[in-house]
Amino acid sequence: MAKVNWTFQALEDLDEIAEYRAKYSEKYASFLIDAIFEQTQALEAFPYSGRVVPEINISSIRELIVQKYRIVYSVPDRSQVHILTVRPSSFPLGEIPIEGEG
Repeated sequence: MAKVNWTFQALEDLDEIAEYRAKYSEKYASFLIDAIFEQTQALEAFPYSGRVVPEINISSIRELIVQKYRIVYSVPDRSQVHILTVRPSSFPLGEIPIEGEG
């Protein structure tokens, strides 16, 4: 079982997403954040289940898609997963902290 760690950046991203979505529907915002956490919990058992991020093309940098959001994470080894960022899929990925520090 891998330990899933959230970087500061990823948690900040979630706060921004929740705040933005809550303007329109608090129920939807809560549902979305729950769905994101649920998907990342599955990484404990299956850390390599996401696809390799196409823009980066490094096998240890992967992503899951939840609705219109990309959950980008790194797998330095089978015992660790670092959630790096959560971004709307319509936005460019930009630079992310690959080491998972934060």
